[in-house]
Amino acid sequence: MKKTTLSLALFFGLTLLMSSCYTYTFSVGKGAQTGVEVKKANHYFIYGLAPGGISDPKEMAGGATDYDVTIKHTFVDGLLNAITFGIYTPTTTIVQK
Repeated sequence: MKKTTLSLALFFGLTLLMSSCYTYTFSVGKGAQTGVEVKKANHYFIYGLAPGGISDPKEMAGGATDYDVTIKHTFVDGLLNAITFGIYTPTTTIVQK
């Protein structure tokens, strides 16, 4: 019984440690040309179901017609999600002009 409990605890611990951060990238126009980067946080609540403050990539590009947009769930974002048990679920938006 003790061995089974320890095995299950180890399995769940490894599952949490091996979870990855997701990244979603898309290009507008010809993609990034100058390498200038702008970052902003997106605020979601209740596992992402209720949006708080969401960044606008078009506004972040500052009128540029060619840019790349990356939306990430970084390690820090995941840590905040874990600490708040999913009540606060941030993501990060990066626009490269």
